[in-house]
This record gives sequence, C-alpha cells and structure tokens, in this order.
Amino acid sequence: MKAIIATLPGDGIGPEITAEAVRALSAVASVFGHNFIFEEADIGGIAIDKTGKALPSATSALCKQSHAVLLGAVGGPQWGPSSKVRPEQGLLGLRKELGLFANLRPVRNFPSLLNHTVFRPEVVEGVDLLVVRELTGGIYFGEKRREATWAMDACTYSEAEVERVVRRAAVLAMSRRKKLTSVDKANVLETSRLWREVAERVVSKEFPELEFEHLLVDACAMHLIRRPTDFDVIVTENMFGDILTDEASMLSGSIGLLPSASLGEGKLGLYEPIHGSAPDIAGKGIANPYGTLSSAAMLLRYSLGLEREAMALEEAISQSIQKGALTADLTKASPLSTSEVGRSVEAWLLTSASSQV
Repeated sequence: MKAIIATLPGDGIGPEITAEAVRALSAVASVFGHNFIFEEADIGGIAIDKTGKALPSATSALCKQSHAVLLGAVGGPQWGPSSKVRPEQGLLGLRKELGLFANLRPVRNFPSLLNHTVFRPEVVEGVDLLVVRELTGGIYFGEKRREATWAMDACTYSEAEVERVVRRAAVLAMSRRKKLTSVDKANVLETSRLWREVAERVVSKEFPELEFEHLLVDACAMHLIRRPTDFDVIVTENMFGDILTDEASMLSGSIGLLPSASLGEGKLGLYEPIHGSAPDIAGKGIANPYGTLSSAAMLLRYSLGLEREAMALEEAISQSIQKGALTADLTKASPLSTSEVGRSVEAWLLTSASSQV
C-alpha cells in the first residue's frame, strides 16, 4: 500500500521521538512491502517562530491531504501563558480543523515493568484499559474572557457532541470486555447532567449488551488508583480525560509509554504520545520514544487498516522492553538513549517480524 504520512515533530523532544517512529514505520514498510511517504511540516512553537502562527496554512493543508498525521509535541517556556500566540493553539486548531472528536488513550502494563511503577505489583498487574476522551468541545474550546481582576472559561457541550463520542467508545467496548464507564460531574455541572442523560440513552438503546456505569470524576480518579484492573473502556469529556489519563499513565510506569489516537468520522487520524515537549531534556537523547512508537502502531491500525503490521510493531515494542531496552525514566541501570531504543525496535522488525511474513 502507498500512504502519505504527515510528520509534525514540533518542539522540545518532539523531533527526537518522531524520528524513531518514522524509523519504525519505515521498517514496517520494508518488511511488509508498503510505500510510506513522510512529509514534514511545522506546528507549535517552531511554527510561531517561523511564521507567527502556531498552525500555518501549509501544515493544515498537508494534514488534510495525508492518510495520517504523526505528531511529536508542542510547547516550551519561551512561548508561555502570557504569549499572544501559544504553541498549544496549533494542536487544538488542528484537531478542530480535522474534526477529530475522539481521543483514544490505551493504558496497559508490560509484565517486565511491574516493579517500575510506584504501585505494588499486585495492584497494577493486568491493567488494560482504554480512555476515550472527547476532544473538540468543553472548556478548552469554550468562550474565554480575561479582565484585570477576573477571568472566564465557558464549558459547553451539545447532545450531538456527546452522542458521537459515547457511541465511538461503546463500539470499542463491544470489541473488548464489553464494559463501559462514563465519567462526569453530574452532581455539580449542567454539562455533565446533559452528558449523563445522553450517554444513558445511547448505550441503553444501541448497546444493551454492555455493562454500563456512571462515575463522578473524583470517584473515578480514586478508583483508578485503588482498583485499576476493574476498568475496561472509560469515556469522558475533554478536560476530565486530559487529567485522568495523565494519572493513569503512572499505572504503566511512565507517561513516556502512553500513546494516543485522535479520530473523526473518516480514517484520517492524528497520532501522538500523551506527554508534553519536555524542554528540560530536549536535545539530550534521553527521551522515552515508546509512547510515540505505540502511537505509530495505532496509526497503522486505525488510519491505514494494517492490523498485522500494527501487531508486529506492538510486539517489537514489547520484546524490546522485555529485554531491557529502557530509557532513563524507566531504569537507572544502564539506560539506553532515545535512538538506541528506536534501533532495538527496528532490529526486531527487520529480523523476527521479517521471518513471519
């Protein structure tokens, strides 16, 4: 298959981790006989410095013409909250322009990393959950005002916005363990009361086979720590999903391990790790690329429809972790560099995966 993949390295460690995902995808293409064309463009802080815009029109156009988008990270202290144009505006704008309303964030354990988490192994062993975060509504996109002594951020949701993301989460739950948890703050927020009513209607009418529950966001935060293996698929609004998935990343041992896929109605998707640009370690070659590598596997699965190739890349990641190819956030004993981890994954693809084709 021939596919155009837009690569947006962005800021901080973005270029380093994106390079390893491109390396892995190139190996997949070589092994399985595909032609992946990588087209690079700017987004975030580097785009602001070059063009004055966080999302240049050329970047937006490239993404719309591509089969998938691979993104590194955006942001840095030089473009702080007081800046008129901020890097995050580029990412939010791209999600909106591409209509990417569902953000999939899987969280699972690797057996060899159970002792690397801050939790007792018996608490996190077997964790395998998926958070589906609504991505284009809520407080991040609501009306904003700032005066000298006060500020306002409005949170709004429509029935249609809730319906489509709950339906996407329910479909995913049907392909897993058939358990769906909807998270809100319905005891306080009107948007959450709407969310709960719509979620109940969609699931009861269209997915009666699912085991379905509602949880308040504060209770969910507690239960993610107390009983994480009870969860299968969690669906929630934009800000809650942002916070809960950062919390959930600790279940796996490092935020550097977690991937994400942002999807809309079609096959075009945006794939990125859930972590930020980590400017404090940028250029040092120590960033963990596994989140980006796993995002590349999701790219193969959801945008290109290449399930066998996605599984091969995931197995390469798992095998590399099992044999101890770890960056400094996961081990103090002989950590590998970002590129050394990438080459470990590439080597497995070019040898073991190749022998299975």
